[in-house]
Formats: sequence, structure tokens, C-alpha cells
Amino acid sequence: MVDNANWELKNCCNRDQVRFLVTIGVFTVVILALWRTILLTPFKLITVFLHEASHAIACKLTCGDVEGMQVHANEGGATQTRGGIYWLILPAGYLGSSFWGMALVLASTNLTTARIAAGCLALALFIVLFIAQNWTLRGLCIGFIVFLAVIWVLQEETSVRILRYVILFIGVMNSLFSVYDIYDDLISRRVHSSDAEKFAEVCPCPCNGVGWGVIWGIISFAFLCAAMYLGLVILS
Repeated sequence: MVDNANWELKNCCNRDQVRFLVTIGVFTVVILALWRTILLTPFKLITVFLHEASHAIACKLTCGDVEGMQVHANEGGATQTRGGIYWLILPAGYLGSSFWGMALVLASTNLTTARIAAGCLALALFIVLFIAQNWTLRGLCIGFIVFLAVIWVLQEETSVRILRYVILFIGVMNSLFSVYDIYDDLISRRVHSSDAEKFAEVCPCPCNGVGWGVIWGIISFAFLCAAMYLGLVILS
């Protein structure tokens, strides 16, 4: 499969590739049009959830302990950790949520991988339910588990086959919100308690929080571009 991959995207684009690009374009327009409405709030909170979950994963992978997690209705969040490698845990939130956005976009290119992505997301929500420290996060976990279950049943038992599109929408939403969140928190407003400001304090590199915000923003945007390119390669 890898050896036969069309990395140069010769003869692009076939029907599946066009549908993939058009759907991403439509989702982007819809997300931007509804950005400040309550309709997108649950999907924004899922991005915050993946941000905090990425901190938790980085903590566990570096032999630390996760003591709790919160997601707030104002689209903020916090993860309480003990131990681990602090300078790896800090950037994991923004960059991790961007990575998961890319992963979900790529998972949407195939029904089997979309099923796996939906199952993994539901499992992650179920696990976090037991370390959630506020009812906003608990409600988000329960609500999205039910939502994904309903979409799964519709996919398997009816003619409403939208699982791939739901996973793609969550992926696009996550990618866009991650880039926006980095710009809003780290560059335009420069929140002094942000992960980038804390990272600048512990990192020996001569770069302040805004500088790290720019670097992380570029990396997050690169994840989004990579998702589109790799998606086209997979569908070629």
C-alpha cells in the first residue's frame, strides 16, 4: 500500500478526492459562519477536551500522574498533574489537539478507520469521566458518548450513513479551533498564565511566550495542511 501510494498526486483529483476537498471546504465555511453561536459550543469543548487529554497523555508517557481534569463552559480547561517531564507536558496540549485533528481528518477517509476513531474517542471520553473534576466535563463526556453511539447506530442500522462526515467535521473543527486558540491565547492577547508563557520560563531557548505561540501555531497549521495532503494521497 505504501509503495503504491501516489505521493506526487498525479492525475489528481478523482471523485473521492474532490468530495474530500469540497466537504472540508463546506465544513470550514459552516464553522466560520457559526463560530460565535451556541451550535458549535459542544464541538469547541471537545477540542478543549482533546487539549487537556493531550496534557494527560504526555504526563503518563513521561511517568507522571494525572490527578484530575476540568473543561469549563467558557472554553477553558485545566489538567492537574504530578511528576512527568514538565517541558514535554506543556506544549502537548496545543500541539496534541492539532495532531488529533489531523488524525480524525485522515480517519474519515475510510469507514473502517472512522469506526475506529469514533470508538477510540468514545473510550477516551469514558475514561476521562472517572477523573473529571467538574460537571461541564462530565456532561461533555456523557453527551458525546451518547452522540457517537447514536451516529454509530444510524450508520449500521439505517440508510443515514454519516459517521465518516461526523468524524471529518470534528477533525476540521478541532484543527481550526486549535490554530485559533493558539493565536487568541498566545499571540493576540498573550495570556500570562498560558502554556507558552510557562514553557518560555522553563525552556533555555531565548524565546518568549509569543514566540513559542508563533512556533506552535505554525506547527498546528502544518498539521492541518498535512491532513489534507495525506487525505488526498490515501484517496488517490
